[in-house]
Amino acid sequence: MSDSIRITIRLSRAAAEKLEELVKSGEYKNLSDVVRTAIENFLAEKFAPKNIEKVSVDLPKSTVAMLVKLVDAGDAVDLDDAIRTAVREYVRRQISELARESIEREIKKEIIKEES
Repeated sequence: MSDSIRITIRLSRAAAEKLEELVKSGEYKNLSDVVRTAIENFLAEKFAPKNIEKVSVDLPKSTVAMLVKLVDAGDAVDLDDAIRTAVREYVRRQISELARESIEREIKKEIIKEES
């Protein structure tokens, strides 16, 4: 016997119908599977380690398709890894650019100071 408990919830008809669509699409086995996944994701976000903040990202389907190709090519373990890598690289580039601009400003200040 599994270590689980039964919980009963009430949802709006519209929400229940959307959940049923996920089951009908074949993405999930049944409604319980959909709700379990949603709750597990919610808990993972809420109880993430203190040094981690989880964010939700809405991406155009074309971008997701490109990320899936990276995963298929072996450049990332899964879609989440591909997104993390893309964000990390973007932030590194932005920080490098800011640092370069800061150094250039300091050099210009020194040149002006020496010319005075």
